[in-house]
Amino acid sequence: MIGAGINGAAIAREAALGGLKVLLVERGDIGSGTSSASSRLIHGGLRYLEHLELGLVHESLQERERLLALAPHLVEPLELCIPVYAQSRRKRWQIGIGLALYDLLSRAKSLPKRRLFGRDELLAYLPGLKPDGLVAGASYYDAQVRYPERLVVENVRDAVAHGAVLATYSRVTRVRVEKGRATGIEWQSAAGRGSASAPLIVNAAGPWVDEVLGPIKHTRLIGGTKGSHIVVPPFPRAPRSGVYVEASADHRPFFILPWNGLLLIGTTDERYDGDPVAAAIDAREHAYLVSETERVFPDAAGLAARVLYTHTGIRPLPYQRRGAEGAITRRHIVRRHRAARGLYSIVGGKLTTHRALAEDVLHELRNELPRRVARALTRERPLPGSLSAADRDSLLDELRNTLGEQQAARLWRIYGRFAADVAALAARRELAAPLGGGHVLTAELVYGLTTEWAETLEDVLQRRCMAGLAADFGLGVAPAAVAALERLGVWDAARAAQELASYRELAARHAAKG
Repeated sequence: MIGAGINGAAIAREAALGGLKVLLVERGDIGSGTSSASSRLIHGGLRYLEHLELGLVHESLQERERLLALAPHLVEPLELCIPVYAQSRRKRWQIGIGLALYDLLSRAKSLPKRRLFGRDELLAYLPGLKPDGLVAGASYYDAQVRYPERLVVENVRDAVAHGAVLATYSRVTRVRVEKGRATGIEWQSAAGRGSASAPLIVNAAGPWVDEVLGPIKHTRLIGGTKGSHIVVPPFPRAPRSGVYVEASADHRPFFILPWNGLLLIGTTDERYDGDPVAAAIDAREHAYLVSETERVFPDAAGLAARVLYTHTGIRPLPYQRRGAEGAITRRHIVRRHRAARGLYSIVGGKLTTHRALAEDVLHELRNELPRRVARALTRERPLPGSLSAADRDSLLDELRNTLGEQQAARLWRIYGRFAADVAALAARRELAAPLGGGHVLTAELVYGLTTEWAETLEDVLQRRCMAGLAADFGLGVAPAAVAALERLGVWDAARAAQELASYRELAARHAAKG
């Protein structure tokens, strides 16, 4: 398995649970690519109804319901409001029909049904909205995953718990092909060159799918589009629910989402052929997101000066030479390579449908597998951090007694049941102290490095303890984190200095103010 983003992690989990031998090789840290730069929604994809992708919407809504049930510590319901203005291309009646169909495609859902608003009702519900030209509105429910990075971690944890082997910071340099059949892979890491033989190889490298294939004969598979977000503090009369609104500049819908105590605003959708690692928001995207938000919420005026940091990722969509970016399907495709039998590449896919994608991949491979694998291994299997309501409440009581209410809630939202392991580490005096007067415990650094495959300060802050997604991008806690790891003997002084410098460079690339 090549690639440990959400799709590769889910496929590895599905395969390992099916009793297959799995090697998961990732060029960087797990979940460090597209998976960490999304709009953080678990949703059916209301917009996809415009392109008549009813099957994709139905599948996504089913997976949304599963994730709400199987990962309640990570995935929560989110209300989204849709204001309709006189100049909107999508009229009130079209929104109403779309939401009715959305409800119909998710008849067994646990979330509330749609709600329609008159103009005055919507202004009372969202008083910060621009009233001029407002005609009506509606609301509906989807879900939000606060930390998709943790969703990836938990998929990997389940895979490894069932025998998968993980190799991070190992860039695949070659897929070996002999007599028309893929026979293994070679990679480069800090430890040197490595290789492994395998009768089946799945290329789930996201934006790097074509790069991984190298000289293997194939048509171009990935036509990446760039999606950028800005993160801002709440402005006066900011929405308490998510807002899904049509931009005036290009009529694309975009989101203004309450998230992590902040607002996440995005996304853009532009073709991108450069290095995915180098992808960053440009001035035009930045101005677009700022001006469109200020248009809808006048109290957001001056937003450009208050942007805390930005995120940009590349969607690994199917290559299309022409056409609107928004019309490119988000449905996943499993491509079998005739020039390298036994090699399969994954194109497209959504964060929401990662589990269904993994199930489809194993089904596609069924005739080449050494043993039969059941089709529904994960449909009702909770992610490893999940607990029943009673067990969750019991754990929270224990955490409150030792760490306090705020810390208990925070650890549950990040680690789920593994919060108990973090708390057990924090019982050691040298690991108990919060870093830099904040909430992150020294124990969390050690836990990320020793239990969850983190290797760098970026890995720990951005994708394990999640301090890197705070308003200051983790810059406030970073010096205390490296100092603690140096004091504990995990890193020497040179390594600590290098990690801190690298993290500050990362923050600069994200335009973080700290």
